[in-house]
Amino acid sequence: MTKHNILYIVLAVLLITQMGSCKNKEKQTLQQSDNANSKEMGLESVLKPSDFDTIVDGKKVGLYWIKNKDIEVAMTNYGGRIVGLWVPDKNGIMTDVVVGFNSAKGFITSTEPYFGATIGRVGNRIAKGKFSLNGEEYNIPINNGENSLHGGKKGFQDVVWDVQQPNAQTLVFQYNSPDMEEGFPGNLSVKVTYSVTADRAIEMEYEATTDKTTVVNLTNHAFFNLNGEGSGTILNHEVTLYADAYTPVDSGLIPTGELASVKGTPFDFTTPHTIGERISEENLQLKNGGGYDHNFVLNGTQKDGMNHVGTLIGDRFGIVMDVMTEEPGVQFYSGNFMLGKNTFKSGATDAYRTAFALETQHFPDAPNHPNFPQITLEPGEKYTTKSVYRFSVKN
Repeated sequence: MTKHNILYIVLAVLLITQMGSCKNKEKQTLQQSDNANSKEMGLESVLKPSDFDTIVDGKKVGLYWIKNKDIEVAMTNYGGRIVGLWVPDKNGIMTDVVVGFNSAKGFITSTEPYFGATIGRVGNRIAKGKFSLNGEEYNIPINNGENSLHGGKKGFQDVVWDVQQPNAQTLVFQYNSPDMEEGFPGNLSVKVTYSVTADRAIEMEYEATTDKTTVVNLTNHAFFNLNGEGSGTILNHEVTLYADAYTPVDSGLIPTGELASVKGTPFDFTTPHTIGERISEENLQLKNGGGYDHNFVLNGTQKDGMNHVGTLIGDRFGIVMDVMTEEPGVQFYSGNFMLGKNTFKSGATDAYRTAFALETQHFPDAPNHPNFPQITLEPGEKYTTKSVYRFSVKN
């Protein structure tokens, strides 16, 4: 073999190696782009404090961060809400799993007011906006068909919370809701502490006190996509829910009062199923909700000393979310009313079923159903509850 032949062979090997390297780099780049979550897109670079610097109802709105080496959360005190939440996927790429907007204006003008927000005074629906306490009837503004949803026309998602940051991992939101705000009795003092932990979790601790008998059911309304914001449908996410029963609803999504077994129905997630696997079945309850928009009754399965709500797994990048709570129920919502009218921080729109919610809670319309766990808070009592959303990966 001549020197020229050897040289040609060496050059050919180098060329093939370089082509393979380029293809691998291209594949990696495409995956990062497809995931819509490279580090350059995420974290502080995608959100500017100046875009949240505004005044609402005479109070200053801002952008805040809580973080450690494995999880970062952007929040705003407008609505006490999560703006974005970044965790590593199975390839170590930081992935934003909570949808949101890149400015305060985005949240203020959104046609969907609940993205990421702290919800109150009463999360979920109250039938016809009416309930009674100690023989007196109260009326809450109607804002969802003929019913009241998430605290009335101006719930806690539309107020500016006072905020304190004791350390890099913790934010404390406080709000004093005056007597008869949105029709609810009593001056209610509310504190919600959001914190991130070393095991890639965000913890939500709620507290409230009142000077008059009232009702309270606080939750957070983060919309999740475990493949990343803007990555498309959530119908292929795998779901396990530790709930043996659910609360059937009427056409206005108000519970009938029944606690129905999930066995043999599309609501049985006691073994893993994808969100979309049975969502199109000819089922009256699914039609009423336009899909899943129902309260599930947790069966008491324990994890970390709390009710284990469930485990969800993204189908594309292996992100796993476990939810634990001290609440008796959870509202599982499959993004049925997302209409593509709002543009998220990734540039994607809130298209149909591109995010889901798991709202830990007492049951909807509880004051009007004596057989449900009640949400009454008396003077001298302290409302406390805690929920945890923990993230890991499945390779």
